[in-house]
Amino acid sequence: MLTLLHIENIAVIESADISFDRGFNVLSGETGAGKSIIIDAISAILGERTYREVIRTGTERAFVSAVFDGVPELDWFAAYQVPFEPELLIQREILLDGRNLCRVNGRGVTVGQLKALGRQLITIHGQHDSQQLFDEQSHLGLLDAFAADEALRGDYAAAWEQVKACRTRLDKLSMDEAEKARRQEMLQYQIKELEKAKLQPGEDEELEQRQKLLMNGEKLTAALNEAVTALFGDEDSQGSAELLDEALSALSGALRYDEGLRQSHDRLRELSFALSDAGEELRDYRDSLGDSEAELDEIGARLDLIHRLKRKYGASCAEMLEYLEQARAELDDIVFAEEKQRRAEAELKQAESAAQVLALKLREARSAAARVLEDRVCRELAELNMPKVRFLCEFTQLPLGPEGMDGLRFLMSANLGEALKPLSKVASGGELARIMLAMKNVMAEHDGVPTMIFDEVDAGVSGRAAQKVAEKLRAVAKGRQVLCVTHLPQIAALAEHHLLIAKSERQGRTYTQVRPLDRQGRVQELARLIGGAQITETTRKSAEEMLQADIES
Repeated sequence: MLTLLHIENIAVIESADISFDRGFNVLSGETGAGKSIIIDAISAILGERTYREVIRTGTERAFVSAVFDGVPELDWFAAYQVPFEPELLIQREILLDGRNLCRVNGRGVTVGQLKALGRQLITIHGQHDSQQLFDEQSHLGLLDAFAADEALRGDYAAAWEQVKACRTRLDKLSMDEAEKARRQEMLQYQIKELEKAKLQPGEDEELEQRQKLLMNGEKLTAALNEAVTALFGDEDSQGSAELLDEALSALSGALRYDEGLRQSHDRLRELSFALSDAGEELRDYRDSLGDSEAELDEIGARLDLIHRLKRKYGASCAEMLEYLEQARAELDDIVFAEEKQRRAEAELKQAESAAQVLALKLREARSAAARVLEDRVCRELAELNMPKVRFLCEFTQLPLGPEGMDGLRFLMSANLGEALKPLSKVASGGELARIMLAMKNVMAEHDGVPTMIFDEVDAGVSGRAAQKVAEKLRAVAKGRQVLCVTHLPQIAALAEHHLLIAKSERQGRTYTQVRPLDRQGRVQELARLIGGAQITETTRKSAEEMLQADIES
């Protein structure tokens, strides 16, 4: 669970340390006090997208860190070679230049890697989740998440990719005859031009290097002549090799008188051999230069041809040869199109048949999961003061596609005797909030994530319904940590831990502080939630009664 959140320089929060406990935690405060900023900070350490605009004015960086306790040894740690500790530390630094520096237990990770870990630690549910229920395109994904049959969906996804590949292949083979003739003529011309050039991989680089060498041939030859003369001499002087041979001959004669000179003699002999070999290599290299002007002309002409071909077929000889192979393959497809088209049609039919089998298995699994989901959502909604609700997953059959052959939308009847209709047609704001809470609670039974955050999901809920929502959140918190941002006193009164978010101004700047409330503080805050800015003895007494009722229950 999340135990500690540290925030620096995010919007109106200069610095804050927030401790969270097990069970049901509530955050409340005036509108604009900074509740959403805390949720944004938690999102940041979960790897969600952040923007440099969140950095507090006048500072160059924002920083968030979080400590989690009792974290299991998830596969994520081994996958990304991050040291595992049951007490997990996540840090994220957001810089003005747009960079993000993320660390887990002191080890640097990417934002994407952090996000893969974050989704296993916390789920955040906001008002936009309620609106997602209006989007019928998202309903199938919600059911699939509930069914949790990832292996079957993975098998179908692979089969669908095979169908797409076969369809693409068939489309390429199915061009009209006029286009086919034009393309065939073009490919034949391009293949002939490239084959005539007889290109070799890396040929252009080798020729350019040789050209550069020959263009400096005169200077190179002069240098080599000077080196060879220094080694072997000329008509007017002796070379170093000849002088070394004379020294070796003299030392050979001295060996007859002093065998102790043997080591020096042998070293000179080795030097003589090495010097002679080096000199011969230089002489051969000089002679290989030959007639550089003629070779330069040949190289220039060849490079002109290669550069002209590059403008058509690729940036290097290797790329042009790759294009040649592609052109040959495409020409082969066109020449033998009829035969290959028949083969491609057969392959597509086989791929579609395999995908349809898996799509039907998906439909069976979804239908079974839908019956369970309907029953669970209705039971949850009954506990949320909607006892007469009916909830239905309505399937439609679609052509084979990325998600199988199923369409799905959620239908509901909130009142006895009313027909089932799409959620967008029948659900009020308060009803939608409760449906979302019911759905999220049912989904949470499968995901195993230890912490759930509800960000003002009580919009439009009041009275007895608000009390039921509060009781449901309290019940959910018995099995996991729940953090809830709320404006409802009914929810705040049932919290086990209450944090107040307050905004103040000092020296022309805005500051936000977060502090835990004792019983008297909770009474004061509940009275504000009940009566607004004017806290009276009546609202204070009501707050006392709400807290007392919670204790007695």
